[in-house]
Amino acid sequence: MNQGFELRAVSKNYHEHVVLSEVSLTVPVGQHTAILGTSGCGKSTVLRILSGLDAPSGGEVLLNGAVISQANRVLVPPHRRGVAMVFQDLALWPNLSVLDNVLLGQSGTGLTRREAQVRAGEALALCGIEPLAKRQPGELSGGQQQRVALARSLATQPTFLFLDEPFSGLDLVTKTMLLNEISLLAEQRQLTIVLVSHDPTEVTALCRSAVVLDLGKVKEAGELSVLMRQPRTEILRVFRDHF
Repeated sequence: MNQGFELRAVSKNYHEHVVLSEVSLTVPVGQHTAILGTSGCGKSTVLRILSGLDAPSGGEVLLNGAVISQANRVLVPPHRRGVAMVFQDLALWPNLSVLDNVLLGQSGTGLTRREAQVRAGEALALCGIEPLAKRQPGELSGGQQQRVALARSLATQPTFLFLDEPFSGLDLVTKTMLLNEISLLAEQRQLTIVLVSHDPTEVTALCRSAVVLDLGKVKEAGELSVLMRQPRTEILRVFRDHF
């Protein structure tokens, strides 16, 4: 049974600096969740620990009820967690074509070259950029680059799509189009979105649940609409006033 992710009393320290302190939260399959908070509160660190890019300093990470990370150990690598991530800087290789960037995201999956190419082609078509397959990232607009990063993620056929502030450099029209497309793709592909963002428009377009962090601790968690009725944190008060 697909239960999703769970953090149990997770902490993360870098030398003497405490980034996360006893963080416990759940991200069920099918429940699009926003991770909110001010800069430096630990939002991106939560994504990295969930994805297996970082190990927690303490506590446990579970996926579908099984422990996949524990103190200073990643027990299940990222490519076996059913997760794909789109980073803020997109992490596209400028010297590779669009197609090769998407293929690179499938490294370590065990697919043959032909199988990987088929998946890459399908993902490019889903994102509406198949005609751009031979171009390099520097020849694309910001919105097109976002679609390349999204296609690279979709080609791995993930269960979870992690978005770490990837829309921050886009104009409003392009951002709105992408948010609508991602929402539709998530429904079509049965993806569960976990979004890190400061933007109320992004959060409300994609997510129904939220976790609010402050100084590395969970301050609020639950259904977004309920939290915004009586917000206890400044960021949710700002979100409420935005609407």
